[in-house]
Amino acid sequence: MAIKDVLLTLTSYPEPTPVSVIDRAVSLISPFAAHIAAISCEVHVQIPGTFLSGVGNVGSIVASEAHKSRKNAQDLLATFEAASTKSGLLHEIILERCQTSEVPDLLVDYARLRDLTIVPVPESYDQWYAEAIIFGSGRPTLVLPEATASKEAELNRVIVAWDFSRAAARAVSDAIPIMEKAREVFILTVTNEKAISNRRSSSELAKNLSRHGIDVVVEEVDAAGRAIGDVLASQIASRRADLLVMGAYGHSRLREFILGGATRSILTRPPIPVLLSH
Repeated sequence: MAIKDVLLTLTSYPEPTPVSVIDRAVSLISPFAAHIAAISCEVHVQIPGTFLSGVGNVGSIVASEAHKSRKNAQDLLATFEAASTKSGLLHEIILERCQTSEVPDLLVDYARLRDLTIVPVPESYDQWYAEAIIFGSGRPTLVLPEATASKEAELNRVIVAWDFSRAAARAVSDAIPIMEKAREVFILTVTNEKAISNRRSSSELAKNLSRHGIDVVVEEVDAAGRAIGDVLASQIASRRADLLVMGAYGHSRLREFILGGATRSILTRPPIPVLLSH
């Protein structure tokens, strides 16, 4: 399926998504001539009554935080609109209002109706929103690290983390429109890290992708006692990759996500944009 309808999530609180992320997201989507919508939420902070009992001006504190969130959201959406117009992308802006605890579910609802959702991931606080979308939307999620310095992004070199799992197969299928435009695609299998049921699967996957006009290089790398996240990070650096494609492992228990080792390692500190499917 072609990528024709994209959602970009922009965080307004407690800290706004960096403006540079908007430029990178727009540059990533431009080659696909897709429609892109940006969503940001004016959040209202929930403060338990017992937490600030006896403290004056609680109402003014809450109102001040809501105003901060609203201004951040409006500024981010205005920046997005200007960047999209400059790039000639069909676009729309969505401003929602909700409680802080309602934001993840709201984003999941919107993500279920898009071909792809781009989620910026900060280093300064948790990745709750990204986890909710990855495991709840049923659609592919492109995690975009906020810490990346460059304002522009490309998808020329793609690494596929391949372990013959259902999640990895789903991620490959979702990433085909991107790999069709890439210059180099590497199918990377990490050995001696866990049992892989079919050692021929990498070559068979290469045949499948070749029928989409995608030429790939098939490689195996020995984990040699290293965590798979470290192996992937090393390969990303040595190949100067622009995108990592991988399956996401995990499940939600009482709104706390229990992540697989590789998923947790990559999502906590993504070195480059990562396309994850569950």
